Amino acid sequence: MSASDRLTSETTAASGHFWNDPGKRAIIFQLLLIAGLAGILYTIINNTLTNLDQRGITTGFAFLNNQAGFGILQTLIPYTEADTYGRTFIVGLLNTILVSVLGIIAATILGFFIGVGRLSNNWLINKICSIYVEIFRNIPLLLQIFFWYFAVLRTLPSPRQSYEFMGGFLNVRGLYLPKLVGSDGSGIVWLSLAFGIIATLVIRSWATKRREETGQGFPVWQTAIGLILVLPTLTFFAMGQPFTVDYPTLKGFNFRGGMTLIPELIALWFALTIYTASFIAEIVRGGILSVPNGQLEAASALGLPRGRTLRFIILPQALRVIIPPLTSQYLNLTKNSSLATAIGYPDLVSVFAGTTLNQTGQAIEVIFMTMAVYLLLSILTSIFMNWYNTRKALVER
Repeated sequence: MSASDRLTSETTAASGHFWNDPGKRAIIFQLLLIAGLAGILYTIINNTLTNLDQRGITTGFAFLNNQAGFGILQTLIPYTEADTYGRTFIVGLLNTILVSVLGIIAATILGFFIGVGRLSNNWLINKICSIYVEIFRNIPLLLQIFFWYFAVLRTLPSPRQSYEFMGGFLNVRGLYLPKLVGSDGSGIVWLSLAFGIIATLVIRSWATKRREETGQGFPVWQTAIGLILVLPTLTFFAMGQPFTVDYPTLKGFNFRGGMTLIPELIALWFALTIYTASFIAEIVRGGILSVPNGQLEAASALGLPRGRTLRFIILPQALRVIIPPLTSQYLNLTKNSSLATAIGYPDLVSVFAGTTLNQTGQAIEVIFMTMAVYLLLSILTSIFMNWYNTRKALVER
């Protein structure tokens, strides 16, 4: 027991009162705080339920089983107006995940190129990348969404005057692309592709560990081409070519068949990608500049080409600086996708927290579910990026 603890015990024993014991006093204050917070929370909930009851608004989640009665412009799963509000929640959630994933992938690729371009010795590339960052980083995202939707996509020609390219069509109603339609045996082809990707990741991890331990390399790229391209191709022919291509064709006033990307999705995707990429570019530039210049000089002295120096020396070290702020940009992009309601893209906020809430009046339940979804998406993104950051962390031996 330390001198201070002995002094405290002696003082408590001398006084004979429990409130003179700091440990007991701290527990009492914490219990009082918890009781106060519980009382405030109970008052808020009780007042809310009373007000809802006086206005004749029912509570609970039973409304999810009621018929929605409204259509949705884009759905990734089968949906009709006869489906329930619970299904509208799923449709809106999938649309939010779709635009978030597309935006994260595109913004990451574009941001890395712009960030590397800002450090280029080429004067023109350097200035173009700098101007890109300064322009798109300082214009509000909502204005950029409006620009792409109203000033670009809404000015495209009608379906009869569509722009045609490689079997696809672009007009004011969206982008129409050919779509693969599978028949019997197509599932095996997809399984072979999935097997090839997973096997490539496993082999790449094994090859990296083997190179670190023995210094011996392994032809990972050649193996990946064989597993991801050759294996599914052979499976495709072995299963009797179980895929056909459904091309969009103009019937009446619009195109039928194929795959359709509505202009609301394209505008939101473009705006999220270009806006977030400007921030990612600066993160990448900062990460690269954090690598000591002496390592670049050493690589140059060894005669390594600039591309290999960037790939094997700079980026592996820069990633340790890039990943934490990059996670914040992924979270921001996912949350910023809720601005889709401004142009009518049927995401979770527009479909569920908008139309469904207005029709049912179940404000508490709808807002609670919507907030829970964004919270869960953010937590899952953080967990994955923290795991990736741990894998890229410097391991001391």
